[in-house]
Amino acid sequence: MSRNSRMEKQHRQTTYDRDSRNRRDIERNGGSDYVYGNVVRKAEPERRWEETPVRKPHPEVKKNREKVHHMNAGYVFFLTGALCMSAFILVNFIQTQAELTTLTKIVANKESELNHLKRANDEEYNRITNSIDLEEIKRIAMGELGMVYAQEGQIITYESERNDYMRQVK
Repeated sequence: MSRNSRMEKQHRQTTYDRDSRNRRDIERNGGSDYVYGNVVRKAEPERRWEETPVRKPHPEVKKNREKVHHMNAGYVFFLTGALCMSAFILVNFIQTQAELTTLTKIVANKESELNHLKRANDEEYNRITNSIDLEEIKRIAMGELGMVYAQEGQIITYESERNDYMRQVK
């Protein structure tokens, strides 16, 4: 092919491309061949839908898939046993958690009750301590019961070798 014929063919192709772009622009602009703006539009490549080739699975893959889908009675029995064991453990765990929660609430209630009783006991002790009149006790002991203070020779001190307690017999 000569150089002129190649150039002529290229010119025809360029003219054809330009004409087809102009037709598309006219269709886009609603039938008007006026192009808005000052930027030359880029040619859009024509989109072609490619069909993806359908691949046939390899024979080994097909065998593996069949093995995966095939379950014998022993396997089903094993899975059923594992499921039952898991369910038993789960139910046991939930019951233990519920029991623990109940016992925690009982302990909290008992601690609250203990604190209330300690407070009531301390209040009663303070009331009794404050109600004792030591002067009245001294007056009754000396006047009515005839008690007297111990004299100098009546007090005996005793030192123990051990740090235990001591019994006074006389």
